[in-house]
Amino acid sequence: VRTELEPVELEDGAAVPKEFANPTDDTFMVEDAVEAIGFGKFQWKLSVITGLAWASNYAMEMMILSILAPQLHCEWRLPSWQVALLTSVVFVGMMSSSTLWGNISDQYGRKTGLKISVLWTLYYGILSGFAPVYSWILVLRGLVGFGIGGVPQSVTLYAEFLPMKARAKCILLIEVFWAIGTVFEVLLAVLVMPTLGWRWLLILSALPLLLFAVLCFWLPESARYDVLSGNQEKAIATLKRIATENGAPMPLGKLIISRQEDRGKMRDLFTPHFRWTTLLLWFIWFSNAFSYYGLVLLTTEFFQAGDVCSISSRRQEVKAKCSLTCEYLTEEDYTDLLWTTLSEFPGVLVTLWIIDRIGRKKTMALSFLVFSFCSLLLFLCVGRNVLTVLLFIARAFISGGFQAAYVYTPEVYPTATRALGLGTCSGMARVGALITPFIAQVMLESSVYLTLAVYSGCCLLAAVGACFLPLETKGRGLQESSHREWGQEMVGRGSHSPGVTRSNSGSQE
Repeated sequence: VRTELEPVELEDGAAVPKEFANPTDDTFMVEDAVEAIGFGKFQWKLSVITGLAWASNYAMEMMILSILAPQLHCEWRLPSWQVALLTSVVFVGMMSSSTLWGNISDQYGRKTGLKISVLWTLYYGILSGFAPVYSWILVLRGLVGFGIGGVPQSVTLYAEFLPMKARAKCILLIEVFWAIGTVFEVLLAVLVMPTLGWRWLLILSALPLLLFAVLCFWLPESARYDVLSGNQEKAIATLKRIATENGAPMPLGKLIISRQEDRGKMRDLFTPHFRWTTLLLWFIWFSNAFSYYGLVLLTTEFFQAGDVCSISSRRQEVKAKCSLTCEYLTEEDYTDLLWTTLSEFPGVLVTLWIIDRIGRKKTMALSFLVFSFCSLLLFLCVGRNVLTVLLFIARAFISGGFQAAYVYTPEVYPTATRALGLGTCSGMARVGALITPFIAQVMLESSVYLTLAVYSGCCLLAAVGACFLPLETKGRGLQESSHREWGQEMVGRGSHSPGVTRSNSGSQE
């Protein structure tokens, strides 16, 4: 027993060091345990496994849309609206299932919801490669989208095991896997499309999900979810496992919950504390997906034309000959598509560098502004090289905006509604994504400049919306309960306001 201890003064909001974790409290919450144990070997493993789901189940299946559309347009002689519908149906499936997967994750566990969604996507992803006619591939790709809608829950599971200081950087680490997945899909298309065709591309793109299905057995259930469900013993076992793998001590005392409450319901997102936040986040996610996937689809259209200004003249020539005339993607198109896809990596790095410096809200606003500016520059008749550079910058920043939104959203909602909040935001993103093919592929035939103006204007409004979000979550912990006074639980546990005491139930009175 040490009889003489040096007093240690902590910065305001700083986490208690591991060796002094809860030395006097007789109770602790999951938040305390995660902060005390810290970041280590366990989180690195979890990063790789959830990142694999993110890359294979989400990024690859999304990137394939910009490659599949022009191929089926030529092979099956599809008009532009049917090509757009082929992309939109995936997002219809995602939109219709996002809230459902959120409810499943809140009621049966984050791990359960994630596993079911991945296996669903694997099954229908392989089946879609055998579609005999357009109507069948439309149905099967819609079912693939239904499964993909559950993948954002991997962010929920991941965030709930991360200490406060590492959370933003680690969630952005998952976005690196998105970039890896999109680049891998383009490389796979370069190898497969010229020889085996689009059917094999669909099948081979689904196979990496098998690896995640095997690794799922290692994934633990969220300790926050177990405590909320009244299963403290299982939560303690999970926390002990993390502490053992990280070589860190467990906090002292008894694990408690702030306040036992019902699992998240839709009305909880519209309480006075969350109403304005929810509405703004819905529009931000809508704008982000609308612009990101619109840019992905526009990229192949621009590359096929050579530059922006030649699209209008090319469309007029096509209409004069045949409305079903098409062009296959060339080797040069795939090369430039790969270059713009590689922009995801600097997008992650830039976001990683600024998100903890200027905050989540300003990072989102900056990303939207840069994208909007690059969209306006496309009004100029630029050559192929300048076009590629502008698309590279625009995609880097709009993907950065997505990353910031994925960091901010789980941080702003309490545990009971976190998965539901993320799920509804994902649902609104799918609304934007299912609309965007009719702008990027159908409206483009009528007016290139109107199309670019729509994307630019939408992102300008989203930048304003990001600035008006009520709460900046930089440097704050995850909320446990929505019943606490707004903002109290999100500040660091190292400081307490005068007159605020912790009761035995963990609530503040």
